[in-house]
Amino acid sequence: MSAVYIEAPMAAARHSQGGNAVVNLQNVKHAEILRAAGVSKVYPDGNVRALSGVNLAIRRGEYLAIVGPSGSGKSTLLNLLGLLDEPSSGEICFDGQPITRLTQLDRVRARKIGFVFQSFHLLPMLTAVENVQVPMFEGDLGPKQRAAKAAQLLAAVGLEHRAHHLPLRLSVGERQRVAIARALANDPVLLLADEPTGNLDSQSGAEILELFARLHRSAGITLVVITHSAEVAAQAQRVISVRDGRIESDVPSAGRGEQAGSNERLSS
Repeated sequence: MSAVYIEAPMAAARHSQGGNAVVNLQNVKHAEILRAAGVSKVYPDGNVRALSGVNLAIRRGEYLAIVGPSGSGKSTLLNLLGLLDEPSSGEICFDGQPITRLTQLDRVRARKIGFVFQSFHLLPMLTAVENVQVPMFEGDLGPKQRAAKAAQLLAAVGLEHRAHHLPLRLSVGERQRVAIARALANDPVLLLADEPTGNLDSQSGAEILELFARLHRSAGITLVVITHSAEVAAQAQRVISVRDGRIESDVPSAGRGEQAGSNERLSS
């Protein structure tokens, strides 16, 4: 895998300090990026209560797994944390701000949050490098800059040699790597993954988990993974168990999750 540097959280911190290169890394690392306070979600169609009274705080740089059986509410919680939906009651705060006070929620989501889905959601008529560029169209980069950045991100996930292949010519594991590269296109401070290994064989799944671990170590990115797999959850630092729309437990992982670094090299 080619070596690259991914420094989005530190760049964001410097920007918030007015461009000052001197940043208190401990404050950046330990600040809350997400908070759910008394959050409930009820779907009127069928009167389904998906979440009930959820309280959760997530700090910058954490690697968190949310586990639970089907229908437990974990995917609903991910949608709320990713600002894709709004709670029926309670409050979601992103980066210290209640989402009800954010006037450009779509822009915040596009610029600061990356999503990885079980089914990849790649555009079949676009090559790998073109798919990675899609989120960048809302930004300020020109065509050459977008292409260069997409190529760099594909190199970071070990797919520089597949950049010009259509999704149908990629293995399922390679498609997920493209999806991860796409999720990183706008240098998000938060990466949300919904069952990212659910459609993969054991070898491809292990490779994706190792990629997540490297991303977490190298960038200090906040990583939240939804999973029903104990093996996937064991990679995180912290495991939230959800059942019947409520948080059942919130414990440190017994696996090998590691503390985030700020500027390690992403390489193999």
